[in-house]
Amino acid sequence: MITLHHCPQTRSMRTLWLLNEMDVEFQLKLHAFDKSLRDPEYLSLSPAGRVPALEIDGERMFETGAITQYLCERYSPDRLGRPVDDPDRMAWLVWVHFAETISQHTAALTQQHVALREDHMRSPIVMKLEAARIAKCYDALEARLSTPVENRDYLLTSGFSAADISVGQAVYMSRYFVKLDQHPAVAEWYARITARDSFAKSLPTEGGIYEQEFYPPWPIEKV
Repeated sequence: MITLHHCPQTRSMRTLWLLNEMDVEFQLKLHAFDKSLRDPEYLSLSPAGRVPALEIDGERMFETGAITQYLCERYSPDRLGRPVDDPDRMAWLVWVHFAETISQHTAALTQQHVALREDHMRSPIVMKLEAARIAKCYDALEARLSTPVENRDYLLTSGFSAADISVGQAVYMSRYFVKLDQHPAVAEWYARITARDSFAKSLPTEGGIYEQEFYPPWPIEKV
């Protein structure tokens, strides 16, 4: 049995989306996004006190990139993964792990806008820099998705894969801080992949980190 330890609207959504796309049984264990992730029992699963943590066959995994690679290689090497001899294997690895590049900037903005409650705790410079870095990530995706290659509906020429899930989840989070208005190819791709039932099943039914649909760039005008 697979057990996924999950907090809504965090990186563990990436693994939940992936599992929903696979024909495997799993159970979900929800956690609050709070200090309980530092409890010794949970730290035995994920030593940094982060989600996701995955229990499988008596073993424990953490880090979404590693989890994605393992699950794809074991349960879906050809459809969601790409075998080592596949022409798209190199691109698959790059984009699966590029998701974490986007996520680190989103995490910094989440800290600034959400975790730090008082304005005097926040840094306008950090907010602007991290938002600009997310926009640069969108630029990279735009270049990839607008390349005139036949059937470029997804990140890989060979079709939908876990690379789309990994990056798509990262973009789901980053859109709370940087919109896709200036990146039409990314917006079309994002709409395409998030129309899948597996994405809908990974969305929070209650709770979550973000209380607003969008957090405008700093500074916010005071009335």
